[in-house]
Amino acid sequence: MRIVFAASECVPFAKTGGLADVAGALPAKVVRLGHKVTVYLPLYSRVRSLLGEPSYALRSVTVPFRYYNRFAGIVDGGIRAGVQYYFVECPELFDRPELYGPAGGDYPDNAERFAFFCRAVLEATKILGVPDVFHVHDWQTGMIPVYLKTVYSADPVLSHAASVITIHNIAYQGAFPPVTTEDLLLPWEVFTMDRVEQFDCFNFLKGGSVFADMLTTVSRKYAEEIQTPEFGWGLEGVVSGRAARLRGILNGVDYDQWNPATDRLIAANYTPQDLTGKRACRRDLLTAFGLDQVADTTPVIGIVSRLASQKGFDLVSHLGEELIARDAAFAVLGTGEPAIEGFFRSWAERYPDRVSVRIRYDDALAHKIEAGADIFLMPSRYEPCGLNQIYSLKYGTVPVVHATGGLDDTIDEWNPSNRTGSGFKFAVYDPAALLGAIDRSLATFKNKIAWQILMRNGMEHNFSWETAAAEYVKVYEEAVELAGTPE
Repeated sequence: MRIVFAASECVPFAKTGGLADVAGALPAKVVRLGHKVTVYLPLYSRVRSLLGEPSYALRSVTVPFRYYNRFAGIVDGGIRAGVQYYFVECPELFDRPELYGPAGGDYPDNAERFAFFCRAVLEATKILGVPDVFHVHDWQTGMIPVYLKTVYSADPVLSHAASVITIHNIAYQGAFPPVTTEDLLLPWEVFTMDRVEQFDCFNFLKGGSVFADMLTTVSRKYAEEIQTPEFGWGLEGVVSGRAARLRGILNGVDYDQWNPATDRLIAANYTPQDLTGKRACRRDLLTAFGLDQVADTTPVIGIVSRLASQKGFDLVSHLGEELIARDAAFAVLGTGEPAIEGFFRSWAERYPDRVSVRIRYDDALAHKIEAGADIFLMPSRYEPCGLNQIYSLKYGTVPVVHATGGLDDTIDEWNPSNRTGSGFKFAVYDPAALLGAIDRSLATFKNKIAWQILMRNGMEHNFSWETAAAEYVKVYEEAVELAGTPE
């Protein structure tokens, strides 16, 4: 089978979130299953600097707009791990400091930028290879399914191609003024409630979700949640209406990068059979965060996150004094909302012997926290998939999580009676419920035999990409069968 991935970001080229990790890891795993995969990405300025002098697969691809044409070059990014990479070049649209907009905002022409990218991908594939399936990701590429079923529906080259859209975070939808319909040369009949219109806006994600042959999202629980008003962000009716074609597939993780047995960024390696190295990692973490005076009997709680209310840190800010009353130390790494950053800075200033904060992103420190902490705190209000709780399991760092999305799918509550489970969860999103989960973890930590069993339970879990890739291939096969058929 031939699959084209179209995404707005992908490691190692450009990243703002988990979408980039999926677009970077999944294609190679699908190739290993015997399929041919090509990835298309925008040629951002940061990508251009990585690639160096461009080698063109196509010098010029024409993309029409209402009053003018734009032109794209298709840069050959070569083959990596069996995957062919192409980059859509348009300097006036993509040579910018950020991917989507300045801090806290969006570029005003994002509708044109990403519609251009979508149509350039379609035109390029007509020359470089039409796939059986287009796998598109989030609102930025949601126009590909729309175009396939409208503008290109009679194209003899593309009319039989199927499409799959993956919703990584339904809160980000790409909503633009109604005139976008004309700007993108689409017929006005697509601007209706059952197609792309949402609250009198042209909604890219809604369009992709309506027109795609299959839909996926990044965990089974999140697939259920986005069909509800609480988590659907206004699109719950659209998603529930297509539930028969929706699949929740948990993201995998790269155990080549996140494995305490081989990790080169941590003080000592260790395995479930020999946990000795974790003690060295804990000492190294405390030194790195200036918490050397923390007693061996005091559990270290680690946080690596975007510091935002969505990540549950509004709850933590309500519990500052009560958490300090517990016997625990905190190592915090991340950046985010000024109010949440301010809370953590203030907390660390008031209790420097118990709380240490680094307001930045640092990959080496992230590895140190995963390896050296005893408990990992991830109280997200909602979390489509989440990766850090999965890393934590592998490192024997017991997660405390809110039972939502992928957090609920990946963490099982510790049962002291039969000694099963891998962490601690709270169901009701409020400070008291979070504190209860933390208290259960602290109480269990005092029982060293139970704690080592709990650690090993988590370390034995396997959330590799191989499992997810096989599930995606099944979705591609379903999409090909369903392409063009009514629901």
